[in-house]
Amino acid sequence: MTTTPLRKDAARNWERIIAVARDLVDQGTALQLNDVARRAGLGVGTVYRHFATPEALLESVATPCLEDLTAHAERALTDPDPWHALEVFLTRTVEAQVTDASLAPVTAAAEDALPRTTELKTALWSAGRVLLDRAREAGAVRADLAPGDLVPLMCGLAYAVDVHGGAPDGRIDTAHRYLATLLGGLRATTAPPSR
Repeated sequence: MTTTPLRKDAARNWERIIAVARDLVDQGTALQLNDVARRAGLGVGTVYRHFATPEALLESVATPCLEDLTAHAERALTDPDPWHALEVFLTRTVEAQVTDASLAPVTAAAEDALPRTTELKTALWSAGRVLLDRAREAGAVRADLAPGDLVPLMCGLAYAVDVHGGAPDGRIDTAHRYLATLLGGLRATTAPPSR
């Protein structure tokens, strides 16, 4: 998708809007375009010219995380060890889930406001399915684990960290501990040890 580059002032306004929205999302505050405009010191029309809806703004805030996860998934697909590839991908995914508040609502949305969001989510889900299929075919993952099981399990893990993860600086450690337990349950009992 090609887009016309923004003028310098428009690019600065876009960045200011995203920064304010990021702060609000991180605080757990719902995005309202009028509120974002006021906090950014911009006219409401300026914000609406960049983002037609709060959903489009939220997706724009989440885009860097989705791009990072998608790139990470594509790198994981090149790992010759199917179990290791899945483990590394799920580790990066849960880290993103517990550190980026914009990710959960964007990935859970039934419809996307921006085509780029749909493109990234589709690529991410596709890579995740391939990684799981590879691990299953290698005998590294329990045979009864269905592709549709992984997303709810990961969401449940992220929710558990959100509720019981403790102080913000300890959330990653808690997520890693919970994920290690989950991975132990997913692993086929006859699988060779991980590298």
